[in-house]
Amino acid sequence: MRVPLSWLREYVDLPAGETGRDVAARLVRAGLEVETVEQLGGDLKGPLVVGQVLSIEELSGFKKPIRHCFVNVGDANGTGEPQEIVCGATNFAVGDKVVVVLPGAVLPGPFPIAARQTYGHTSAGMICSARELGMGDDHNGIIVLPPEFEPGTDAIELLQLVDEVLDIAVTPDRGYCLSMRGVAREAAAAYGLPLADPALLDVPPANSYGYLVKVADPAGCDRFVARTVTGIDPGAKSPIWLQRRLQKAGIRPISLTVDITNYVMLEVGQPLHAYDRGRVDGPIQVRRAEAGEKITTLDGVERKLSAEDLLICDNSGPIGLAGVMGGSTTEILDPVVDPETGLTTGSTEVIIEAAHFDPISIARTAKRHKLPSEASKRFERGVDPEAARAAAQRAVDLLVLIAGGTAEAGVTDIAAPHPVRTIAIAADLPDRVAGTEYGRETVTRRLQEVGCTVAGSDVLEVTPPSWRPDLTDPYDLAEEVIRLEGYDNVPARMPTVPPGRGLTETQRFHRRVGVALAGAGYVEINAYPFLGDAAFDALGLDQDDERRRTVKLVNPLNDEEPALRTTLLPGLLGALRRNVGRGNTDLALFETGTVFLPKAELKVAPRLSVERRPSEEELAELNAALPDQPRRVAVALAGERLPSGWWGKGSGAIWADAIEAARTVAAAAGVELTVRQAQHAPWHPGRCAELVAGDVVVGYAGELHPRVIKAMHLPERTCAMEIDLDLVFEDGRRVHGPTVSAYPVATQDVALIVDSSVPSAAVEDALREGAGELLESIRLFDVFTGEQAGEGKKSLAYSLRFRATDRTLTADEATAAREAAVALATDRTGATLRG
Repeated sequence: MRVPLSWLREYVDLPAGETGRDVAARLVRAGLEVETVEQLGGDLKGPLVVGQVLSIEELSGFKKPIRHCFVNVGDANGTGEPQEIVCGATNFAVGDKVVVVLPGAVLPGPFPIAARQTYGHTSAGMICSARELGMGDDHNGIIVLPPEFEPGTDAIELLQLVDEVLDIAVTPDRGYCLSMRGVAREAAAAYGLPLADPALLDVPPANSYGYLVKVADPAGCDRFVARTVTGIDPGAKSPIWLQRRLQKAGIRPISLTVDITNYVMLEVGQPLHAYDRGRVDGPIQVRRAEAGEKITTLDGVERKLSAEDLLICDNSGPIGLAGVMGGSTTEILDPVVDPETGLTTGSTEVIIEAAHFDPISIARTAKRHKLPSEASKRFERGVDPEAARAAAQRAVDLLVLIAGGTAEAGVTDIAAPHPVRTIAIAADLPDRVAGTEYGRETVTRRLQEVGCTVAGSDVLEVTPPSWRPDLTDPYDLAEEVIRLEGYDNVPARMPTVPPGRGLTETQRFHRRVGVALAGAGYVEINAYPFLGDAAFDALGLDQDDERRRTVKLVNPLNDEEPALRTTLLPGLLGALRRNVGRGNTDLALFETGTVFLPKAELKVAPRLSVERRPSEEELAELNAALPDQPRRVAVALAGERLPSGWWGKGSGAIWADAIEAARTVAAAAGVELTVRQAQHAPWHPGRCAELVAGDVVVGYAGELHPRVIKAMHLPERTCAMEIDLDLVFEDGRRVHGPTVSAYPVATQDVALIVDSSVPSAAVEDALREGAGELLESIRLFDVFTGEQAGEGKKSLAYSLRFRATDRTLTADEATAAREAAVALATDRTGATLRG
């Protein structure tokens, strides 16, 4: 919301010396987000005056139109003689009043003006366009002023070129600040000054003479005010003050009737719409769209309507998308001048609509049709339903005043009953929330400044104003008191930490995982937890893959990513791709975070009160409605794992590195992983490992499938791992340090011949179990296939290390343990000793 300071002063008598930055500081202290304070005309210097064109000579022989003009600028040039000016614009004629800048002046930029020779003539100044004066981006032609201004009049004051504009980022809960009325109320409270409320107007009561309106959906439209003005001069133009206020607020002037509706919307906060009465067929109706209906909106686009769209209709069908944009069939006609008669034709009878619509319905319609508008932006944040009558009256008054119209006596006001909302709040609640003492009088005064009606003593009965639908419970009221008293006055106190509490075992485990991976050379990233079907398609997941079953968001940040992630890989691989695109080719990334797995039975979460702690039953009901959220860790590698240098050639990341990352995670949990070959998207079917802890599959690791790498634009041989930390931790729980023996180790090697289909992990498990407690470690150091191993066979060579904690092992003990290990491997896997 752009707020001109000169306009704000009309409703709040701010101190004369207050600058825009001073006002911005007060508003920020009251909780508004003032992003910038724009200085309009800060580098502008006169003389800049009104001039009357006396003569125009069209110069020929140039590539573009050039006009040599004499302009009467009164006594502004010190001589009273006509000013000689060369100009390239063609939209003005002899007798027109224009804006002239004289030599010695400085235009915004800064752009100093001096007399100069050009096109064979002297140009002592310039006839100005809107863009040259900083009034907007319109550079199509010269500003032509109304005829009533005398030559030599100061144009800087006339056009209000010097001002300060506050640009306020209005949060969704403060929709009333999308108006001068709302911001002025905040400024009045911040300065402790009275407010001149622009909505306090004398409005005639509703009667039976108003334009006929039928509301078929009172839930979608709970108030509809209609007023009619006739006898409007179609040639009447918006006065300069009206145009300038719209321009400073960021709205382009269009025509008088449209400008007035926009002006009142900015002033009061109530969006209005004007219909050409002569083009409305019968009574106005408010209803939902029917199947197959279409409407062409004011932007010229034909839109296919949904049954959820709320419409404004007449006998011919839809004439407007309620609260979003009007239809083209009833729009106000632009004035047209007949060149023969000189008469101006256009809309002379206007129906003004001021209605209140359901915020959710308007927000969904605007989003569905991708049609955000100034009106929808206000309706979806909450508009004061009691402001409709005043806004309609204000628009009628301006049309009568400026366009010479006549207000018809009929007043239409259809209003659904609104229950009075009363909130009981303890007078000392703001004190307890902020940890300071305000007192009942301060609490009462601040709530009244907000617009509330307050009664009571120790317990206050507060009725929020109609423009604050966000005030629903005592803590909302406490926040209003605290923000108006100033967040900077809230004392800063460190909370007292109860003794005997520290990190849980699970939290310590998560930290160990992060430290371990960081120590192994991985860099942690945090990706957004949102994804869509495109991510699953890129990973090559089957349509029936369980990971495609997601939790959908009701109001996603991005329509293309409406779901919560069921795997960490899309975000992690996306970060890897972006880094590679920026020249970082050797990467080892990891992320820990939750995934969201929908439950078989969907439940609706209860709405909990903020006045007390939820009961155990309410917490259980809330948890039952939440998706399962297991915590996982994933890594992604690309490029060189060991860098090249003067010492020699490095080595690239391979599938084994991803498996080693999984072992690093398992080691942090004190768990031994079993690695088995598997096929699982998105990994390469021949380079995919299944990670098992105990009897549970906890994750997968390996090299990504070439099709996935191509679809996601990743480097060749990109590897990844994803493992479920909750499953790993369930198996481990506590980490115990290894027992260190001071006695020597006994090493025994064994080579076994097995079928090619037998996993090496199965052989290793059998050797480990058969060797017993004396086995310290086991390592597969060679895999051989060939004629010597036999057709369909492979040779697996293991190094077994034996050690006791209380003595030196004898050769017989080590041999016996080795033979026991081989015997169990032979029994389980059919292995035979290689000679």
